[in-house]
Amino acid sequence: MPSEPLGVLLLSGAHDRAHYAFVAAAGAAALGRPVVLFATNAGCHALCRDWSGLSGAGRDTVIQQRGVAGLETLRDACVEMDVRMIACEAGLHAEAIDPAGLLPGVEVAGIATFLTAVGAGQVITI
Repeated sequence: MPSEPLGVLLLSGAHDRAHYAFVAAAGAAALGRPVVLFATNAGCHALCRDWSGLSGAGRDTVIQQRGVAGLETLRDACVEMDVRMIACEAGLHAEAIDPAGLLPGVEVAGIATFLTAVGAGQVITI
């Protein structure tokens, strides 16, 4: 398995995309790969304690009823596996999100910090 970091760039504020960003991050981390998840614009809602600002947030209940891990479970797994999570400072401003509402441990920084952290690793955009 490559030891290069995986960078997950979450642009979307849609629940399905945010959910899969955490699926990808948790999956890579479970394989021992360093992961950096960077959320910007509406995607920043996924890094908030209250993520109800994601469009289609009610979908989480439906997928859990179908046996799929919900967003809380995936976020907790990412925290446990030391996935580095960064909320874009400009994205927070664009969405009028108060950084005080972010999950504990989420950094506030810009794209340069994300790109530096990923280095020569792989970046996927969701």
